[in-house]
Amino acid sequence: MYDRIRILRLLDQTQPGFSLPRALYRDEDVFAFDVEQIFTRSWLLIGFEVELTEVGSYLALTIGTNPIVVVRGPDGTIRGFHNTCRHRGSQICADGRGRISRLVCPYHMWSYDLEGRLVGAARMGGRSQLGEMRLESIAVEVMAGCIYVALSPNAPDFSPFRAAVGPILEKYRLRETKLAHECVITEKANWKLAMENARECYHCASGHPELRNTFPVGLSNGFEFGDGDHAKGYFAKIASLGFPVKAEATHWWQAGFYPLNPGIETISMDGKPLVNRRLIESSLSELGGFRWATEPNSFAHALADYVFMFSVTPVGPQETHILCKWLVSKDAAEGVDYKLDNLIQTWMKTNYQDRDLTENNQRGINSVAYRPGPYSADAEDYAHRFVQWYVTEARAAATT
Repeated sequence: MYDRIRILRLLDQTQPGFSLPRALYRDEDVFAFDVEQIFTRSWLLIGFEVELTEVGSYLALTIGTNPIVVVRGPDGTIRGFHNTCRHRGSQICADGRGRISRLVCPYHMWSYDLEGRLVGAARMGGRSQLGEMRLESIAVEVMAGCIYVALSPNAPDFSPFRAAVGPILEKYRLRETKLAHECVITEKANWKLAMENARECYHCASGHPELRNTFPVGLSNGFEFGDGDHAKGYFAKIASLGFPVKAEATHWWQAGFYPLNPGIETISMDGKPLVNRRLIESSLSELGGFRWATEPNSFAHALADYVFMFSVTPVGPQETHILCKWLVSKDAAEGVDYKLDNLIQTWMKTNYQDRDLTENNQRGINSVAYRPGPYSADAEDYAHRFVQWYVTEARAAATT
């Protein structure tokens, strides 16, 4: 269990523009606080609507110490529940995906329908209160094919995010895609270090030789690209398609278009398309990418030919799982329209490079010599924003 007073004292030690105090990156009680307070007060991207195509199809996962399940009901609605039986608390569905007609606890066979109602509890003597024992619900928002969940009512208003990002993602037709690949990478580092790494490209020129072939690793604050001819031409092209040219950053989400390097059509090893079937109807080349990200734990990139998703889940004070997913057109045939090894190659190399960098970061922070250091105002703006978000949210949670 965590001590709220200690958490507040640690937050009081933070300095604007600097990384966090050592304990916030490594202590057991801080981890417990983050799981119970930070991850339950946020909207979390867990996957995509196309992963739940049929009635009874479900996706179960554990967020920190909280098992959850989302399932498509007989009315087509995707609902979410805490994956915890109302009898004696056992986890009902093992983490993973599948298709079921009922949610059945493996311990004593209590069963629930796809809307969370208790419909079977043998040998309970006809207790009248059993009819009130529904599964505890979690909030679910489906936006343009993306599934977001919130584990408590304390998450922020989702509607501004939906209004700004939803219409753009609709152009990429995510509901007409399929999951081509997913993987989980384990990093021996605190989840906040994984996210700080994911929120900046200060390290990209030296740390990601494959990514820098296609991605503009020298970008500045807030995905600014200057007023050079390449950037001007790119954003004129985006504007001609009716898309916004200005990136938007709020307290808990960011979104915006970005150009790739000159002559590059997608993020791949050589910059050439990886999938023959495009997601977006426009036939224009060099459409760059659209990036959307939410605090505390995710980002995703929509490109003309595929979508890549990255999501962070804390497992321990110095252990984090990175969930990655790739979407392609539902009509794209593996081995014909795309080769799976090629599709995932650049991001997998990048992710493993980031794992090594983040684990090395953790080892240095574990030293008694660590002191918070300053962020680059030019290259680490989004990392600094993430830390500011964390401190604000943690303080609010610790004083509630």
